Amino acid sequence: MSATATPGKLLVSPNDHTLIMIDFQSQMSFATKSIDAVLLRNNAALVAHAAAGFGVSTILTTVAEKTFSGPMFSEITDAFPGQKLLDRTSMNTWEDAAVIDEVNRIGKKRLVMCGLWTSVCIVGPTLSALDQGFEVYVIADACGDVSDEAHERAMDRMVQAGVRPMTSLQYMLELQRDWARAETYDMTTGIAKKFGGSYGLGIIYAKSMFGASEGH
Repeated sequence: MSATATPGKLLVSPNDHTLIMIDFQSQMSFATKSIDAVLLRNNAALVAHAAAGFGVSTILTTVAEKTFSGPMFSEITDAFPGQKLLDRTSMNTWEDAAVIDEVNRIGKKRLVMCGLWTSVCIVGPTLSALDQGFEVYVIADACGDVSDEAHERAMDRMVQAGVRPMTSLQYMLELQRDWARAETYDMTTGIAKKFGGSYGLGIIYAKSMFGASEGH
């Protein structure tokens, strides 16, 4: 056996998966207590802008948008101007025919999901997709629930079933993966500056003070 300078097959790449962002809506966020609303919106924005920038096939879905839950976060829809939101009545996204039609149209067996709430609107589709042979990742810090306990037990249940957890910043950096990829370097660091918290501040500082660049 010998090592090679190639990425592992379990790493996500821009063209190998579909991102499904679920129920990032006002009514769902009001009861979310496992993560601060500002941080949740920030992390969701980071995921959305990274996916849009890297050209990831993305499905945006809501539940009862007009009658109960309200609009999807503008931080997400701004990243996908003009994209149709698939509105549902089902709590389990995987039981909605329009969503499944879109999953099948895109045709990718690897799925990345995030949304509200973890224990209902994320557990439902992840376990359903796993049951049908899909490979599923969940961006844990771009999900939230009515309590820490609800979120953590939902993550435990999904991981035990085979879901692979990740975080929002990890997701974006895994798409970039090499700072020498100049075509997406400015986009990735730009998103990090805006939504990357203290990491983004570090980039701003290094570039402003020293003209530093990760690609060298």
